[in-house]
This record gives sequence, C-alpha cells and structure tokens, in this order.
Amino acid sequence: MTTERLHRDALLVETDWLARHLTDPQIRVVDIRGIIKPPDTPKPWYSAQHEAYRQSHIPGAGFVDWTEDIVEPTSPVHMTLAGPGRFKACMERLGIGDGHLVVIYDDTGTIAPRLWWALNYYGHAEVRLLDGGWTKWVAQGRPVTADLPRHPPAVFTPRVQPQWRVGTAEVKAAMRDREAVLVDCRSPKEFVGEIGRGERKGRIPGAVNVPVGRFLDPQQKTWKDPQEIRKMFDAAGVTPDRRVITYCNAGVSASVGLFALKLLGYSKAANFAGSWYEWEAEPANPVETGA
Repeated sequence: MTTERLHRDALLVETDWLARHLTDPQIRVVDIRGIIKPPDTPKPWYSAQHEAYRQSHIPGAGFVDWTEDIVEPTSPVHMTLAGPGRFKACMERLGIGDGHLVVIYDDTGTIAPRLWWALNYYGHAEVRLLDGGWTKWVAQGRPVTADLPRHPPAVFTPRVQPQWRVGTAEVKAAMRDREAVLVDCRSPKEFVGEIGRGERKGRIPGAVNVPVGRFLDPQQKTWKDPQEIRKMFDAAGVTPDRRVITYCNAGVSASVGLFALKLLGYSKAANFAGSWYEWEAEPANPVETGA
C-alpha cells in the first residue's frame, strides 16, 4: 500500500464503507452541515442547518451546531473552540465515548474538518471524514432518515494535544523563523484585504495564500487527488520540511487546510485556532494588505 493511501485511509472513509458499517456499535456518525456565507454578503455569515438535519440525515447520525455546540460562548474571541468540559458534554450527548470511531460529514466539505481537528486536539484520534459527505451520499441514493438516534451513555475523556493548536505567541515566533510558513486559507480577496470579516482587513505579514476551496471537487465535494493538492502547496512554498501554521478567520477553513496537509503526510503542521479574530484583537499586531 502506498504512503498516500495510508494517509487517506487514516483520514477519510468512502460512502460504500459507511453504508456497510451503519449498524456497527463502535461507530458514531456526526452531521455538522452548516453555511458559511462570503464576507461581502449581509450577516449572519455563519449558521447551522438544523432544519435540514431534522428533515433528513444519515441513519444514526447525531447533529452538531458548529456555531454553538463546539464553541465557547463567553470567550472574547469569536468562535473560540469550546473548553474541555463543554466539548466533553457535547460528545457525550452524541453518545461518543473514548472507544468510538467518529465519522463526520457536511455538505460542503469545509465545516466537517473543524470537528475533526477539535477531536484530535482533545486526544480522540479515531475520527474520519466521509469523502463527498452528504452530497455524494444522497447522489448515490443511499439510505436517509428523519428519525433521531438513541445511543447509550458514553464517557468522553478530553486529553489536550498541544501540538495541534497554536496561539498568537507561536505565530509571532513563526514570523521570525525561516523554517516556518504561515498559510492563509481564505479567499484571495480576503488575503489582499479587499474584503474581510473582522474589524481590520488584510493578512498576517509574511503569510502565503492557499485557498481551501480549491481542494475539493466542486460538484461531488470529494477531495481531489493528493498530487494535485500538493502542487497547490508547492506553488506557495509550503513544503514538508517546513513547520506550517494554517489560519483563516475563525479556525474553520484553517482546519480544512490542516486536513489537506495531513492528507499529504506533512507532520509539522498546526492550526492557529483563533486565526484572524484572535490576531486582530491585539491592536499592536501588524497587518499586511495588497498583492
């Protein structure tokens, strides 16, 4: 088996595999469908698709509201990841325990990686994304239901893995380190400062732009061939030997970028989870604009 195949199998499952394992008691499926609107459209930019889930979902799937369930509501930085206690409660509500394999899906490919990253950060490495998600599942005519799952109680134990997350201090250190590279995962217009979601527009100085929307097939929402993704990173100077820090506005697209890097086997990569919202919260932090 090739190295690329090993990385893929450790991160993704196919729709036919999930269809065969829907009744496996060791698997928990999570629906995290949501919407991210472009920053040049009216607020709210972020929302969860509660109603779509209630109408139809993969059998056995629980639902996570990515804008509330896995964020810390009292944090001064918008969309900050939920603390260990809140995250634990959310996972246990879904029937997810320490021994479960978690399979996550959405309908865009750009939100599920956020929960994938959060689970890894809290020490739960047995987690995969459903390649193609809801889009491919429905297109193939696979089973759906409106019935809500009833899983037995479970115990989820958060075990923080600090290597999965960095903060502002680590970003500043990386800016001075030639062996490190900051990857801005937002759109080119956000990168140059034409549009933005924060109080300030622009990017972290020295960052390179690798928009995550290019990683997925626009119709099927499946991940593109790793070699194609690798070329996108190579073109920006993001190579396996460098330490890589991904960021966006709130750490969501940054999780997509991190997932792509792990798919390629880049071992020295982490998510600036607070991303632009955390960076701009400190007025002294420098901002760059333009091409």
